[in-house]
Amino acid sequence: MFEHRSQPLLPAQGFLRRVLLYVGLSTAMIAAALGVGVVGYRWFGGLDWIDALVNASMILGGMGPVDRMTTHAGKLFTSFYALFSGLLFIGAASVVLAPFVHRVLHRLHLDEDEDEGATSSG
Repeated sequence: MFEHRSQPLLPAQGFLRRVLLYVGLSTAMIAAALGVGVVGYRWFGGLDWIDALVNASMILGGMGPVDRMTTHAGKLFTSFYALFSGLLFIGAASVVLAPFVHRVLHRLHLDEDEDEGATSSG
């Protein structure tokens, strides 16, 4: 998906398309995780759909649950979902940052290759 270090730097328009693709992928990951949370809170916590959405959104956003779980299954789901949400945040942020990090590293390699070429020929 990314260009090799021997290839030229991706033009700005192509880079923008790549960034939008990765932001879309990250958004899809978050939406899927929110869906899992809503269904889990509905199923294990016995909450109404809107309350399940609020709780899943709050956990996924790092704020914490709104409603207290009274069943063991609800409490277990809440703890696993909270851990999952923390890891998902790291993963989604990494997906969004990947094109930028690659572009910086690719540019550094291109600059390094140009410096080596100037030194060896001069």
